[in-house]
Amino acid sequence: MASDVWIEQLWIPDSLDGPDAADFLAAVEVGRKVRMQTWGSDDLAYAPQEKLLELADPYERQVILVAKVDGEIVGAADIALPLADDLDLAEVTLDILPEFQGQGVGRQLLEAAEHFARDEGRHRILIDTNHPGASLTDGAAEQLVPGSGFGFVPLGSREVEFARLTGYTLQHIEQFSACALPLDSMLVAELETEAEEANAGRYRLHHWTDRCPDQWLEAVAALENRAGEDGVPGVEAADMVFDGGILREAEDATIAQGRRTVVTAVEHLASGTLVGLTTISVLALRPDVVFQDDTVVLQEHRGNKLGLLIKVANMERLSEQFPDARVLYTWNAPDNRYLLKVNQQLGFTTAGVTGIWEKELPDFGPSVS
Repeated sequence: MASDVWIEQLWIPDSLDGPDAADFLAAVEVGRKVRMQTWGSDDLAYAPQEKLLELADPYERQVILVAKVDGEIVGAADIALPLADDLDLAEVTLDILPEFQGQGVGRQLLEAAEHFARDEGRHRILIDTNHPGASLTDGAAEQLVPGSGFGFVPLGSREVEFARLTGYTLQHIEQFSACALPLDSMLVAELETEAEEANAGRYRLHHWTDRCPDQWLEAVAALENRAGEDGVPGVEAADMVFDGGILREAEDATIAQGRRTVVTAVEHLASGTLVGLTTISVLALRPDVVFQDDTVVLQEHRGNKLGLLIKVANMERLSEQFPDARVLYTWNAPDNRYLLKVNQQLGFTTAGVTGIWEKELPDFGPSVS
């Protein structure tokens, strides 16, 4: 057990240049070292400036608690409090330096995060555990299947044991996959031909970067709302109903964070409506590492390989606009078999899984500090 663990809220500096930025930089470095330990690279780690930009998200309040031992930051709990919907929810990302894991630091830090969330009126806490592909290949290892019934995490892992001992229940799994960029030109030609033969000229693609054209703004909002209603795997029905104004505000917030957004949509020519959409996000300071956001195709238009069509086209546009992009990461629900098949065709390989765990906190009233 680590002795004399001191937990405090992290001061967020105005910039990274001043003397008051040292703790912030140390906390971000903890996250980088943990991701290096888990994935073998820091592709999924925030650069300090990127994290500073993210903390200005108008749709989510973020508070960071840090654990110090002998004055040095050895752990961080990033608490995300949604502000637009899910107002009972707090999402906690817990990072402990490898050399301090298994010494009780994580448990103390998580308890402090739970107390903070409860004082903010949040009673539903989500945490995640991350498991690289190599940890999933032991066929003899015991598996823990989530409540959704799809996917598993290795029961014997340290992260799983920690989540269970701290009272969390595994809710669902997200499959984490990676694809090297740019795509092979012959593969692109083959997949485009396959998709175009299936849709038989009944659809037209539209592209934009960062801002949706005015003519499609309300159509995109309607598409997002329908996606939630249709029960698209990986797309949850939100309490908030989208409209053009909300989408413009979201675009403004993304641009303010320095992020770029590459979008391909598909129009059904006979009705003149948008029936599918896919989006890739490019971070401000890491143009070499990009992230697939939602891919949506409306129920009545599935079976025409539109998901394949729009994803191939969008990945091609991404490589044209951002030639430094070398890898595209995505997370999918393991029951979304169609998109997983599309991703496999595109060259995605499974990098691991993320387990999403939930705990309901009782309402004890304000905590006494």
